[in-house]
Amino acid sequence: MRVYVGTTLDALSALRANGFDAPVRARAVTPSLREWYAEGDLEELEYAASADAAHDSLRLLARSPGSRQRRVVVAADVPDATVRPEPTSVDDAERSVVRLDQPVTLDQVVSMHVDDDVALADVAAAAAAVMAADGGDDDAAFVVDGADGHELLWYDVTELDDVLRLS
Repeated sequence: MRVYVGTTLDALSALRANGFDAPVRARAVTPSLREWYAEGDLEELEYAASADAAHDSLRLLARSPGSRQRRVVVAADVPDATVRPEPTSVDDAERSVVRLDQPVTLDQVVSMHVDDDVALADVAAAAAAVMAADGGDDDAAFVVDGADGHELLWYDVTELDDVLRLS
């Protein structure tokens, strides 16, 4: 199953060393996401799950203001048996949440998705506003939407060292 793990550049170095320790919170195409986005094909559903992981990355950046302010999403193919969908909540943002019972290792990673330089100011502003947006602040949600307007760049797993050198 393809999963998307929202992380940060600073935390990404753990992937090279020993992977992401279990349990891992990730995003995937879940039955709840399929039901919510019934008209979407698999590619659209995976994009939605990846976008949710980008929001997870933004929340991590909000809790680490000294970290390099780029959203990072790691796409990995993991055994289906290691993935547990979380119970559905009424919150649309949680429809794609899964937990992995085993670590995500570097050999499972397919690609990484990272903000480009043009997005940095909007991402930093969104990181400062995301907690308020999660609390229902419409002005803060508008700021977060500014980061959502930037597509993440795609990197092959073989480019991990290049990604880790980003500032």
